[in-house]
Amino acid sequence: MRIFVKAKPSSKTESVKKLDDENFIISVKEPPYEGRASNAIIRALAEHFGVSPSQIRLVSGFTSKQKIFEIE
Repeated sequence: MRIFVKAKPSSKTESVKKLDDENFIISVKEPPYEGRASNAIIRALAEHFGVSPSQIRLVSGFTSKQKIFEIE
């Protein structure tokens, strides 16, 4: 399953907001530095979907706020 994420790094609170089945807005406290925000988003998605973080892979948007993740 592929999902599309709008990332909001360096937020005061962490949240996962579902817009529809494939689109999410995810706020994380980590800064967008050396992949910290992307890793925090992976952890948030893993918790939201109830899967292991190793089952989530960043497909596109390594340095962008618009990201595509694949969940096994």
